[in-house]
Amino acid sequence: MFVGISTRKKTLFRWATPLLFVALWLAYVWGAMRAPALRHGAELDWGVLSGGLDSLEAWQRAFADGSVLRLFSALFLHADWIHLLGNLVFLLIFGLPAERVMGGWRFLALFLIGGAVANLAAVLAIGAPDRVIIGASGAVSAVIGAYLALFPTARLGVVLPLGLFLEFVRVPASLLIGLWALLQVVFAYSGPTFGAVAWPAHIAGFLFGVVFALLTRAAIARRLRHSRGY
Repeated sequence: MFVGISTRKKTLFRWATPLLFVALWLAYVWGAMRAPALRHGAELDWGVLSGGLDSLEAWQRAFADGSVLRLFSALFLHADWIHLLGNLVFLLIFGLPAERVMGGWRFLALFLIGGAVANLAAVLAIGAPDRVIIGASGAVSAVIGAYLALFPTARLGVVLPLGLFLEFVRVPASLLIGLWALLQVVFAYSGPTFGAVAWPAHIAGFLFGVVFALLTRAAIARRLRHSRGY
């Protein structure tokens, strides 16, 4: 394991993951309550558009008119409730243990910056211009990548259907995440969903999360020692 976790029971308050959970949910409810035309308009106003940010001049214009903030605001928009639900489930599964060792502010930075980097990757990878990129999938992918770097030997509980019964088993988290990452690569370069789902954002977010966790491991270790009173 990359950082030691104390076996003594000491609760560390986790606020960033619940805050993001509520913010993502409320943003979706707000959008769902609007008329379809208004909802589509919000996606155009706050989502990221492909085909830009590929030159110095484009970046200068984005900073000048504030549209660079779309890289962040797009994280809080989702196409439908299934899109949202998938992100919320993975956010809770991997976000809570990651925040426990990283701390709230560092975890919040991981989510927001990782999501922005993932959106940028999608902007540059999707060839068709003016495609709207929305959703927190890239940010959640960054959380999953950080989780793998923080807990490389962790095991996750999985319910498997075995005949007429459901069996609860524990499998290595690295195996599940590795399979998830492989699927992202496959979907990025094959199949009819390319462009409809921003798979490059998932891949870029995952890699960002791994690098972020490794680069901040010294600070995380100091935080854990401090929380234990060493």
